[in-house]
Amino acid sequence: MLAAVYASTLGVDAVPGHDYAGDEPHYLLAARSLADQRALDVRDDYRARAWREFDTAPPTPQGRLRKGARYEPHWIGLPLLAAPFYALGGATAVSLLVAALLALAIAWAYLLARRVVPDPWCVGAALALGLSPPLVAYGTAVLPDPVAAAALAGAALCGARLRERVSRRDALACFALLGSLPWLGIVFVPAGVVIAFAAIRAVRHARRGLLALVSAEVAFFSIALVVGLDEALFGGPTPHSADVAGVSATGASTLGDYLGRTWRIVAIFLDRNYGVVRWAPIAAIAFTGAWVLYRAGRERLAHAIAGIGEELAVARLCALAALVGVVTVALFVPHIATGGFPVRGVIAVVPLTVPLIALGLRQAPRIGLALALIGVAGSVWLWIAGRSGHHGLIAQRPRAPWGPLTDVFPHFTGGAWPYVLLVAVLTALAIPVIREEIEVRRRLP
Repeated sequence: MLAAVYASTLGVDAVPGHDYAGDEPHYLLAARSLADQRALDVRDDYRARAWREFDTAPPTPQGRLRKGARYEPHWIGLPLLAAPFYALGGATAVSLLVAALLALAIAWAYLLARRVVPDPWCVGAALALGLSPPLVAYGTAVLPDPVAAAALAGAALCGARLRERVSRRDALACFALLGSLPWLGIVFVPAGVVIAFAAIRAVRHARRGLLALVSAEVAFFSIALVVGLDEALFGGPTPHSADVAGVSATGASTLGDYLGRTWRIVAIFLDRNYGVVRWAPIAAIAFTGAWVLYRAGRERLAHAIAGIGEELAVARLCALAALVGVVTVALFVPHIATGGFPVRGVIAVVPLTVPLIALGLRQAPRIGLALALIGVAGSVWLWIAGRSGHHGLIAQRPRAPWGPLTDVFPHFTGGAWPYVLLVAVLTALAIPVIREEIEVRRRLP
């Protein structure tokens, strides 16, 4: 169902009058060059105006010429994956591939949530998040982020299975998926490292040291291969080596520059333009799920109730990987509000929050249902506005899903206000949980 919903966004403008914008035309040009010339050099594609096959607006060439070739500074994993589909059906086939992979990411996240809470909470969490505006907007976006979402969710699911029963299939699949992340973007790697550490620990705990070594070698070989290809194509270990002089991969150069971005961690959730909660209201209930995890750990429920330890461990793994992904984006991405539909930087780890959302829904179902309905209504609003031709997914977006309440969300530029607002939101979400806790304790003898 989700794949069909995502596919329905085909033809919705990224900016009014154009189906693709931002980095999408560059990835499509690279995929076309691979399909047509078996090379990533897009110089001839620009000369032949090949971009007219999927849009009318000419993209601006990026990067610098190297040995007479133009290898644009974008990660090569997506063009390699998309090239066969481009050869079969052009940009439309590539967009449908992305839709299938993003739907698969949500499906795997649902299976992760099933290991934490029973239905209907986990299916409700998966659908509420999968039908929220960010996921619908990215459903057919030709960007590496939705592909990385599938890789991370699949690797986390394999890692969860390894905690129950170690098998070669799950171990090799886990590290093969994790090994694909450096091909898609280095920003996805830290979240993958969290999952890799948990998987290695599970395999070693089962005294399968050789399997742990072989599985890890799969990922390391993939990393070595992509670094070697980047050296040959771009003249350095990453595609950013081909950037023009003066362009930085992170936009920061000192430790103080990176520490000065810590306020972004809060802004990623609440900013009026690109905040996760602003565009996907159901994500707010994940904080309630995090509170449930904290309370369970504090009360040592894993020791008191048989089997709950493994369930909470899966939720903690997903929560930690998602948090690391958010922090990575906040500190190392130059501009978190540009380059695509808002929330692009963290779209790869958003599906990992499904177990937390499921925990939160079980704890506060009425609030969760209201937030889910607001998100779905926002997706319908966004879809209709995009079809009208007067709005786009990147430029001139409508005020979905909050309407006039959008102005409640702040613009973040640093300072103490982001943290004050975050505390207020967390307090509001924690009230029903605390109230239930108090009532339960009153009933105890």
